[in-house]
Amino acid sequence: MLIECIPNISEGRRPDVVTDIIAAIKGIAGISWLDQSSDADHNRSVLTFLGTPDALFQGIDVLYAKAAEHIDMMHHQGEHPRMGAVDVVPFVPISGATMADCIALAQRVGAHIAEKYSVPMTLYEEAASAPHRRNLAQVRKGEFEGLAAKLQTPEWKPDYGPAHPHPHLGATAVGAREALIAYNVYLDTADVAIAQEIAKAIRGSSGGLSAVKAMGLLIEERGCTQVSMNLVNYRKNPLYRVVEMIRFEAARWGVRVTSTEIVGLVPQDALLESAAYYLQIEGYRADMVLENRVRDAQSSNNV
Repeated sequence: MLIECIPNISEGRRPDVVTDIIAAIKGIAGISWLDQSSDADHNRSVLTFLGTPDALFQGIDVLYAKAAEHIDMMHHQGEHPRMGAVDVVPFVPISGATMADCIALAQRVGAHIAEKYSVPMTLYEEAASAPHRRNLAQVRKGEFEGLAAKLQTPEWKPDYGPAHPHPHLGATAVGAREALIAYNVYLDTADVAIAQEIAKAIRGSSGGLSAVKAMGLLIEERGCTQVSMNLVNYRKNPLYRVVEMIRFEAARWGVRVTSTEIVGLVPQDALLESAAYYLQIEGYRADMVLENRVRDAQSSNNV
């Protein structure tokens, strides 16, 4: 049984800290490291690894131990919304695992971390204990600064742990979900109001694309703005449709898309689908791709 874990930590400006955290996770038997992506403007790192439920349980435990050593939310600043040092811990079924397995692991991890580190833990997405807790944006609304008051309300009492934030680690959302794509689009303007208007036009909560979460940010280091997104269902709202809608909305402001960025890993199908769209391939099928055909042949011949 293999499950993917993609914790987001509130540190993207100190490479030595991120390296120390990663080394601790890699030291757990049964974990296969996949990827790490850090962003200084967001002051956030996305870590991606794979393992059995028991290995991931141990990996998240050492992640919190290291976060407690290095990250203090009282001094954290960054463009990305956040409420904790280990901000979010999602589990995704990969091989031999079901969504129910991921939900069970999220519950197990949430209860353990809350007890050991006194961090309030809220279950989200498929593991959510109530409908209003499914959406991560709602769970994280108010961020670290508004957390103390939020956790005191009955509707946002944490699923595990104290009803007040840890003074340095804050709080965490832990859950189970399908694979998503973290996708950023850069614009040739420094006017963040334009990026925010474009984000509002395309995100599902504002009447845009139903499986897209988006916000507009100023990226000071690059002197431009960014539409930062999570594509929670790339089959329903594929990459090419998202970027073309942003181009369409940007045109009304006289703004262009200069580049795009994938944070972390992306399913191969998402890239191939966009390639087929832009190349206008007639009768495109996934098994037209050489590597896919080789993989299928090896599988059928047990090579």
